[in-house]
Amino acid sequence: MATDEKQVMVVGIDDSEQSSYALEWTLDHFFAPYASNPPFKLVIVHAKPTPTSAVGLAGPGAADVLPFVDTDLRRIASRVVDKAREICARKSVNIFLAEVIEGDARNVLCEAVDKHHASVLVVGSHGYGAIKRAVLGSVSDYCAHHAHCSVMIVKRPKIKH
Repeated sequence: MATDEKQVMVVGIDDSEQSSYALEWTLDHFFAPYASNPPFKLVIVHAKPTPTSAVGLAGPGAADVLPFVDTDLRRIASRVVDKAREICARKSVNIFLAEVIEGDARNVLCEAVDKHHASVLVVGSHGYGAIKRAVLGSVSDYCAHHAHCSVMIVKRPKIKH
């Protein structure tokens, strides 16, 4: 059964420069040149941490802090999505879906790939060394091994001094 349905590209975003660069690079190479008929449907996904994971503490008083942390995380998520919308508008990409999903970015992105039946997942690279990657974990590395689609890791070029 043939279909004209476009493939889906999921782009993971956060509040980092690397994430903004990855979105801009993706729009420049896969969407802007085909403004009237891009080859993919675009889904932009931001993983909002849970308040408990952001606070990382338990005990007396922790419950009192969580509503404030949640408010801040929602504000950050809104700012991240607004910035993505601005980047898309600047690149004349007007048709896309933007989602904010609560959870760990690794799981959120892999689940978004499955939910949207994506062909490609795009993530930025923070450029951590081996030690930081081991301690903090690498979203791009996790997705490269666990996402059920091709994963494109966009690295920002190093600036030569």
